[in-house]
Amino acid sequence: MTRAPSPPNDAAHDPVTAPVQRAYDRYGRQADKWQTGYAARGGKIFCGAGCFQCCNMPIRVSLAEALITARAIDAAQAQAVEAHARAAIQNARTAKDDAQYVQRHRQEVGFCPLLDRESGACTQYEARPTRCRDTFSAFPAQYCAEGTWEAMSSREKREYHKQVARTPGTDGEWHFIAPLEHLSEPVWVAASKAMQAQWGLEVWGDFWLLTTLAADATFMARVERGDARGAWQVASGRGLTHRELLEIG
Repeated sequence: MTRAPSPPNDAAHDPVTAPVQRAYDRYGRQADKWQTGYAARGGKIFCGAGCFQCCNMPIRVSLAEALITARAIDAAQAQAVEAHARAAIQNARTAKDDAQYVQRHRQEVGFCPLLDRESGACTQYEARPTRCRDTFSAFPAQYCAEGTWEAMSSREKREYHKQVARTPGTDGEWHFIAPLEHLSEPVWVAASKAMQAQWGLEVWGDFWLLTTLAADATFMARVERGDARGAWQVASGRGLTHRELLEIG
């Protein structure tokens, strides 16, 4: 059953969200500096305004991050996010393995409802989670699109890996910029420490699922008391649980 979301209490959650927001800001400065140096060395990052081929990937976040997004979105977006979360749960319940889960998420669950498909822009860019901030491509957008890899011939795949191996900034296997992902690790640490300090537990999981639960006052009350079992029961009562998409403890 869908219920009207309640905006998270900003003041109550500041001890958890503020450290993450500071880590976001610090990451942004460091990432900008790294990209400037990378460009000076002849490197190229293809991500930019209107590029959204990675926006149908499943994303794992902390509840601390989800609270930031939940307080930014309006009621219509919250309903769309919940629908997306329920589709992700159904996919997780029926997928035979992780590979099928990811493939069906991209093909069937589809693009993030916070994406403006006409402009290709994120409507909540400032509140986006870590994974959306640290994913950068050293190859054109077509290589990030769902189905591109599967459509390649064996020869094309071999050439792809050769090109990746000689492209600075990648991990040598895939075309994403590895140093920019590494720079974001302090954000995860900040979220973990803040949740433990404030709640005595941590909550991690699917971005859209946690953004939905972050607006549930009953769920958050259980979390704030450090009641992992009670929080799970609240989420389960709403049909918003799956062991792969929600971790409380």
